[in-house]
Order: sequence, then C-alpha cells, then structure tokens
Amino acid sequence: MTPVPRRAAVAGAAALLALAAAGCSTDANSVAAQAKAGDQKGYVSGDGAVETIPVADRAEPVTMSGTLVDGTAWDIGSTRGKVLVLNVWGSWCAPCVAEAPDLQKAWEQMQEKHPGATDFVGIDFREEAARGAAFARKAGITYPSLSDEAGVLILRLQGKAPTVPTTLVLDREGRIAARVNGPVDTSTLTGLVDDVVAEQ
Repeated sequence: MTPVPRRAAVAGAAALLALAAAGCSTDANSVAAQAKAGDQKGYVSGDGAVETIPVADRAEPVTMSGTLVDGTAWDIGSTRGKVLVLNVWGSWCAPCVAEAPDLQKAWEQMQEKHPGATDFVGIDFREEAARGAAFARKAGITYPSLSDEAGVLILRLQGKAPTVPTTLVLDREGRIAARVNGPVDTSTLTGLVDDVVAEQ
C-alpha cells in the first residue's frame, strides 16, 4: 500500500471535519441558524419542542408583577392556587400571530373544562402597550396580557423563554411545570394543562 503524503492526509482530515460540522448545522430552524441567517425578520423562534418538568425537579415559584396592556396592575400572586399559562408574544412576530387563534381556543376550553382552576396571561414582548392591545382586540384575544415593552419581565421566567413565542405552564405553586419553545397548538397546550391540573 502506498503511503499517503502528510500534507494530503491533513487536508483530507480537514475536509472531513468541515463536512461533519456542516452536517451538524443543517437545521435551518435551529436558533443558531436563525441567528446567523441575517434575514432581519426581527425575531428568533423555537421549533415547538415540548419540555415537561417533574414535580421534584421544578425550580422556585415565578415572581412577577406589572401592568396589563389595558393599563391595569397585575401580580402573579393573584393566580396562586391555579394552574397558570404564560405566553410570551409580540404582534411583530409572525409565529406569535399564527398561534393566537389556538391560544384563544385553548383558553376557552380551559375555562369550560377547569372553571376557576386555571388562568391565562400573555406577555407582550418588546412593543408599545397600545399596539399589543390593538392586536389582541383585532385577534379576538380575551385573556389579559402584560406589557413588557422594556423586555424585563421575561427575565423573571428563569431562562425558560429564550425565544418568542414561548408558552409556559405553571403549577398551583407558581413553579414552571412545562414549556413549549415555539408555536403551540390547542391540543398540545390543553393536554399540558390537563396534566398539571391533575397533579395532587
């Protein structure tokens, strides 16, 4: 067998490494790929991956207060004892707009199936309250939304809302029990809520 010259061997190894690296980043929807795309769409969205957190592994309860897009004061303490859905959204985010009808339907089903046991609050991220309120009216959204024009409220979500949209389900103690990173549909969300409501 003829020995391969050292320079050719090094070049071949480098080519293989480049191919392997390219193979690892072929998902155009990955957060890294979206960030590098340079398409200036103004947001990075998750892929809809669902994470559920066992009771024993949940972090401390989320603490948060602020002003709703209609100007009303709101504090998360008012929801303790209920299963709470938090949805981070913005009217400038196309996946957020697309999922809005599913979220409204989930809210309606939650009220019917678990009256008094659940609550739902949006977090309107990085836009003026008036714009968020106008979108909610136009989209027929009946649950309230907090205004987070400065982008500080999501810092209270324990690193679980890295992209928009993100939907979190909090247990009765206010601990994050489940997360959907990206757009969510009605059946997925109501299923997650059902599971947390059923916890003893």
